[in-house]
Amino acid sequence: MIKKRGTYTYKPLEVIGPENEFSIVSQELKPLPISDQVIKANCGRMVNFVELPRFTFGKEMQMHVIEVKAKQPFQSPRIFEETIQEAVVTLNAFLEEKFHANLLGTGMHPLLRLSETGIWPHYHKHIYEEYGKIFNLKQHGWLNIQSFHLNLPYGKEKTGIQIHNVLANICTYLPAVAASSPIYEGNIGSNVDNRLAFYKINQKEVPSITGEVIPESISSFEMYRNEVIGKYSRDLACLGVDRTLLFKEWVNSRGVIFRFDRAALEVRVMDEQECIKADVALSCFVRATARGLINNNAELTPHSVLVSDFNEVIKRGLEAKVLNPHGSTARDVCQHLFDVAWSNATEEEKEYLPLVQKRISTGNLSDIIKERVLRKAQRTTLQEAIVNVYSMLIKCLANNQPYF
Repeated sequence: MIKKRGTYTYKPLEVIGPENEFSIVSQELKPLPISDQVIKANCGRMVNFVELPRFTFGKEMQMHVIEVKAKQPFQSPRIFEETIQEAVVTLNAFLEEKFHANLLGTGMHPLLRLSETGIWPHYHKHIYEEYGKIFNLKQHGWLNIQSFHLNLPYGKEKTGIQIHNVLANICTYLPAVAASSPIYEGNIGSNVDNRLAFYKINQKEVPSITGEVIPESISSFEMYRNEVIGKYSRDLACLGVDRTLLFKEWVNSRGVIFRFDRAALEVRVMDEQECIKADVALSCFVRATARGLINNNAELTPHSVLVSDFNEVIKRGLEAKVLNPHGSTARDVCQHLFDVAWSNATEEEKEYLPLVQKRISTGNLSDIIKERVLRKAQRTTLQEAIVNVYSMLIKCLANNQPYF
């Protein structure tokens, strides 16, 4: 997402590079594993990504998921919202006409059974085949997760290390406002962020790939390449994986990773939201908070504390009891981070940040979905309540309307 502009890269935090993942669903909310059919129907042949003037869309590992990317990263949050919403509208119109289908946001499909989707069988399938030699891909941590990835440019090495370590402190608490996966397989899950709970363990056979999700503090690119990329690559090599997965930066599954090919840091701890405006708001929150912590030369929290707090946040969201010096709950810490963001935000970012403040005050999307489903289930079945609420979320995505 963060490509070179002329002969130099973007300045640190200058632009936002989003990657969005959406389920393809029927009008009755059934997951439709037809991403290859959608691609072929659109461009007449089988490719990984379809290039349109302002955005691209294409495959993910899961056959019921479509990924949307911008052609160029955005300096303006408003242009981000306008462009990716154009992608949603364009794809929804095509899906409705050709397949009587729609796109759905949120971090997990609430009804999907693992037998109802599959793994991409076309070009690049060898990557998934190599993963499948080591890991059980038929689990929710692989087949039923939709995240919103955010790429931020880092500039030179010194700045990149600084931003990486600051993002680790932000991403520990970010799921408290970004969780949107309360339900899977038709039941309320035991975590506020069930996507991340599954994500934590989907590669448990090689723990060095995911680490503790919250990345360790680093002091140089050399350290990162040796102790992070080198470590999981050596572990994979010992298990007989071929070079497809060895010494690749994108194999790293921590919540923040370096993408040296883009001169960017990629944030992976956010669930996909219900609409593009909410994704933009989270992007503004992350970027403005990172800018503020760097400007303030803020003291960073020890990694062991971050990991402990992160695990609590996944379980309990905003109500999580934490060890951070800025508050006893995740809500307290998120409010502190919001204050930092607001004090260091651009005027455009301030147009979107109130949405994050409302999440902090009234609950994340996961909280709201769970509350609405349980309320409706008092008058009908849980299944019908889920379909009712998520049908509204389909409309939220189509109309770019936050759900409160």
